[in-house]
Amino acid sequence: MQLSHIGIFVQDFDRMIEFYRNTLGFVVTDIERSAERHIAFLTTDPKIHHQLVLVKGRAADVTSRAFVNQISFAVDDLPALRSAYAKLVKSEAKELDPITHGTTWSVYFRDPEDNRAEVYCDTPWYITQPHRASIDLTKPEDVLYAETEAHVRGQPGFKFRKQFDAEVEQLLCRG
Repeated sequence: MQLSHIGIFVQDFDRMIEFYRNTLGFVVTDIERSAERHIAFLTTDPKIHHQLVLVKGRAADVTSRAFVNQISFAVDDLPALRSAYAKLVKSEAKELDPITHGTTWSVYFRDPEDNRAEVYCDTPWYITQPHRASIDLTKPEDVLYAETEAHVRGQPGFKFRKQFDAEVEQLLCRG
């Protein structure tokens, strides 16, 4: 089982569509603008109709924490994360927080309507969670890799991700 999509209520429908299109590269696959509702389906994957659904109707006095803790978007690798970070820096995103969990490199941020979101990619390591340490995504990729590896090797539970994945697979097989 995997998470397939998330839907969020928004106040400014068009602004939020443009934010996710221009900043994270989503495209609109379907949209309805009617008297009954405004709903948009967005994706970054041609094989998945929608990963994000935006629905107009969020009250102005309701905070994002009342609906969703965070929206997380996975990218393939560190160069893709650094590219997303550069776009976020130039966008309406707020509270950018680049970190490593040891298992991932991540950047957390708030979108224009204060929804908490994350763009991340996996690292080749596993460490006991929760864990967070600040990183500088403007550093060269080889430096980030070396600094992260040096950091995680000293953390509880350190192992390579492939070993951790095999252990989880064994647990799942035992049911």
